[in-house]
Amino acid sequence: MARKPGSMYRYVRGKPTTRKEYMGGIPNPRITQFVLGNKKDDFPLLISLKAVEKCQIRHNSLESARITANRVLEKKIGVTNYRLHIRVYPHVILRENKQATGAGADRVSQGMRSAYGKNVGTAAEVKPEQIIMTVETHEQYIQHAKNALRKAGMKITTPCQVEINKN
Repeated sequence: MARKPGSMYRYVRGKPTTRKEYMGGIPNPRITQFVLGNKKDDFPLLISLKAVEKCQIRHNSLESARITANRVLEKKIGVTNYRLHIRVYPHVILRENKQATGAGADRVSQGMRSAYGKNVGTAAEVKPEQIIMTVETHEQYIQHAKNALRKAGMKITTPCQVEINKN
């Protein structure tokens, strides 16, 4: 995994690299489940987490946001009273030009020669006002759902806002 901070990959720079069939060695996204909770019921209320600005969200932070929101919802309202949807998928392949460190690194590193980099992960490119995740639930659990999405928004690189809609 990448040793560089996630803030390096936050901003969208240039065209994204998405064609996995042309390159090998792409790590699988950490996030594997996109729908959690009660998948069969119809819920009257839809609460969504929206991105405020354009950015890239790494697959690690999507997974940690999913775990955080799901844990709060399971503990506070129970598994049968909500449905959590992750609405973005990490398509964009992140690359890193690894540099050698330590004694004699100047002889080992190639500097900026062929600096396209190796695949280190994936990210979801998010536009402003795009919905990142949604929670469907009943009226009496609205505060718990808002709190769960607020906590999940703290794990995501862009500032987020919570919005409530009727289904």
